Amino acid sequence: MLSVKSVRTDLTLEAHELLKEQYLREEQGMREPPGVEVETLGDDDIRITRVRVTSPTGEASIGKPMGNYITIEVPGLRDNDQVLYENTCKALAKELTNILDLNEKSTILIVGLGNWNVTPDALGPKVVSSVMVTRHLLEYVPEQVDKGVRPVCAVAPGVLGITGIETGEIIKGIVDKIKPDVIIAVDALASRKMDRVNTTIQIADTGISPGSGVGNKRMELSKETLGIPVIAIGVPTVVDAATMANDTIDLVLDSMIKQAPQGSDFYNMLKSIDREEKYQLIREVLDPYIGNLIVTPKEVDEAVEKISKVIANGLNIALHQGITLQDVNRYVH
Repeated sequence: MLSVKSVRTDLTLEAHELLKEQYLREEQGMREPPGVEVETLGDDDIRITRVRVTSPTGEASIGKPMGNYITIEVPGLRDNDQVLYENTCKALAKELTNILDLNEKSTILIVGLGNWNVTPDALGPKVVSSVMVTRHLLEYVPEQVDKGVRPVCAVAPGVLGITGIETGEIIKGIVDKIKPDVIIAVDALASRKMDRVNTTIQIADTGISPGSGVGNKRMELSKETLGIPVIAIGVPTVVDAATMANDTIDLVLDSMIKQAPQGSDFYNMLKSIDREEKYQLIREVLDPYIGNLIVTPKEVDEAVEKISKVIANGLNIALHQGITLQDVNRYVH
């Protein structure tokens, strides 16, 4: 059973789309919606979009709770580029450092959401297996731990179909027992764009709802339900069939628009097509035949393995002062 999130409950895809729409609004002399701040930086290798929702008006505009939403786009993440890999780890660490409010003794609980038996949904458990867990070391052999290392613990609670226990209930029990200062939850997502699959890392400080993308909405993991801040990290690893069909038709439409005489009736008709309505129509047409078909690239095993290492090392650098990529192997076995 997949626990991936649909685009409707995704972390920052809407924020990313808001950035793209910003250029159109600027050309038309329009301003950002009140209560929404958008910033973009980086280059073609690593592009970072930061969206901050600061008021109830902003919530209504973007459809997300007040908080920070960050998208790190790395188109070359699928390639075996060691320099890009290391730079992505550092970029993720920097973004996490900016939104985490930690002191030297803060205890962090990392939660790897998902089903370790299903490769596209195994991102969370794989990240847990590669993070530096240090809480036990600081408790039992503190003299052997470098200065600046914080107490970090991690758990991969599985999914309801395996454990018979709601993920939120498991996490709540752990929180009540060890009393961490912050939770970082890592999970796989579903995407509404094929080119985002396995190439974007999304961060939000507003929590996450496991399983909501496939109609299995479970207990929300957030400050409201757990009593402590919850940072969510997600990577789109799958798309649905409607997305594939929709993206294909969009490519055809874009090609036809380029070839049609500008200002002609045919050109205006193509430009006036509502892309969102088109997607909903495709979903309705496909549903009786294939249902909610989820698709993932054939190289998903390699991609999830690589991205899990990126996220784990980004966490390792962000959570422990003075720790570098070269130091990680001393703590991760």
